[in-house]
Amino acid sequence: MPLVPPRISRRRLLLGLVAVLAVLGGLLWWPRPFWEPELKGGLTFSTGVRSGVYHRYGQLLEGALAQDMPGVKVRLEPSEGSQQNLQRVAAGQADFTIATADAVAKYRADGKPGADRLRGCARLYDDYVQLVVPAGSPVQSVRDLRGKRVAVGQDGSGVRLVSERLLTAAKLNPHKDITAVGIGIDTMPAELEAGRIDAFFWSGGLPTTAVHELSERFDIRLVQLGDLVEQLQASGSPARYYRAAVMPQDAYARARNTSAVATLAVPNLLVTREDTGTELTEQFTRTVILSRDRIGHAVHAAQLVDLRTAIYTDPLDLHEGARRYYRSVKP
Repeated sequence: MPLVPPRISRRRLLLGLVAVLAVLGGLLWWPRPFWEPELKGGLTFSTGVRSGVYHRYGQLLEGALAQDMPGVKVRLEPSEGSQQNLQRVAAGQADFTIATADAVAKYRADGKPGADRLRGCARLYDDYVQLVVPAGSPVQSVRDLRGKRVAVGQDGSGVRLVSERLLTAAKLNPHKDITAVGIGIDTMPAELEAGRIDAFFWSGGLPTTAVHELSERFDIRLVQLGDLVEQLQASGSPARYYRAAVMPQDAYARARNTSAVATLAVPNLLVTREDTGTELTEQFTRTVILSRDRIGHAVHAAQLVDLRTAIYTDPLDLHEGARRYYRSVKP
């Protein structure tokens, strides 16, 4: 006698479909797509000075990467800033880093070792250039820094590049017309507070923790830089990456500014090397984009990472792994 398959009730069929959809939904929301292999090994992320935005961003990104790529051990390596970061990645001493677009352009224009191997993963957030002085300082513009003791950033930093360009645009010789002090944001605030410097330049996301904390205990003022933007842009690459910007009056609520401060901004890029693995770069880029809101709670600038603009990594070509990620999420 032939076997007759049991009839499946409509209710059981619906319950089965619901279960299948639930499983599929779980796979779609999984942090790493189920079809990608779990990566193993380690990577080095070159950050910045310990009290700067780069390093804090790196610390928070490390936690996000631990969730999304549990088989990869991430090592954070503090640095002097953008220029040193690029040297490390180009030389294979680091796998990923953050650097300002103007620093990348200069590194390439100078034909530095490994410049042709650098690739972009994402455009992140903009750095705002900040000139900080005591609230009672007579300095109202960069031109007023003549004869002053000015912290201009460490040799390997991006702020050193922009501070020297601003001084030159103001018709000041960075090596003769001021007393240049080569320190970073980890020591600039204390030196200003102690009266050992008269001003310091900084380039970072808003707000920068070190500047905010200084404003909480010491009266400071931010000096406008807007009058020099045209001269900088007219000087061509790599200065063409600067744009006119405005720091809101409440960027540092305790600073003694009575209105918004005109300044300039420059994009930060997530940088790697051409030979970094495609899968690793794709997953790293995915974590950077998807962790924006999580990191943005602690690093406000990270909230400005935008999928629509992340692909614009000029002057670097996109790494193939990053390109693959953006294609996968293209509407």
